[in-house]
Amino acid sequence: MSAAPHDDYDNENEAPLEIAMVGDLTDGEGELTDRLLGVAPGEECTIYFDSPGGSPYCAMSLMSLIKVRRLRATGIVTGECSSATLWPFAACERRIVTPYSVLLFHPMRWQSEENVGLAEAAEWARHFGDLEEQMDELLAQMFGVEAKLMNEWINPGKYVTGREIAEAGIAELVEFDDLSRLCPTSGDVRLADQTSGARQKSRRPAARRGN
Repeated sequence: MSAAPHDDYDNENEAPLEIAMVGDLTDGEGELTDRLLGVAPGEECTIYFDSPGGSPYCAMSLMSLIKVRRLRATGIVTGECSSATLWPFAACERRIVTPYSVLLFHPMRWQSEENVGLAEAAEWARHFGDLEEQMDELLAQMFGVEAKLMNEWINPGKYVTGREIAEAGIAELVEFDDLSRLCPTSGDVRLADQTSGARQKSRRPAARRGN
């Protein structure tokens, strides 16, 4: 996944930039950050999710970039959206799942490959305990659901299907046979440009984050 120059997206007639968050987020953080920076502030983009997670700090950074730059992101879970990947997905203005999408919620995990002293390990445990509580609350807020539901999914952990996510009001459910409608052809784009009012109405998300 190569990063394109930022000035490639100045043409208003071009389709929204597409970004794939695939695999471990931490491994691709540099490229993902550059791709997000390649979307002009306030512009649209489509993010495809198929990731088991990654560093919580990486996830927070990607989520913050989407919010700071006011990106009008449509997040589509094409496969798995689990663990830390849930946070950038939650930052998307419009969220879409299929009946086969899988989202794993679980308590935050941390590990260190370095030798650390007992005092430092205790401080890490304290820090991650505080961070986990804050991020769980933020995730519920951004998904627009009660903290109780989020806690039931996170502790001790649960694989949640696309249908369950849609039933909770977190995302729109698109049946597998209807997925092609999410990616218009050039002819569809030209037709949409002629009916911009209707197009804007159709893009109004059915599931938004909480305030």
